[in-house]
Amino acid sequence: MDAQDVIKRPVITEASMVAQEDKKFTFEVDVRASKTEVKKAVEEIFDVKVRKVNIMNVRGKLKRQGKFAGYTKKRRKAIVSLTADSKEIQFFEA
Repeated sequence: MDAQDVIKRPVITEASMVAQEDKKFTFEVDVRASKTEVKKAVEEIFDVKVRKVNIMNVRGKLKRQGKFAGYTKKRRKAIVSLTADSKEIQFFEA
């Protein structure tokens, strides 16, 4: 799997922005990606050193539209911790 296929998008929430102060960045990743694939992809794309990767599976939520019910897509999130000497990842222009 290519590095661009492993990492889909960064997760931008209040909690993830606060965690960036501790050099922890949250990404939505491919549902088949392993921790080592996520680590290699982040190091390749952003040119940083990764210390640790935590992965969680997020189930789809039940959504209704009138009498029809269905589930949203399942997702996989990765919280990537960088080493202390690594540079920061910039999502926005300052």
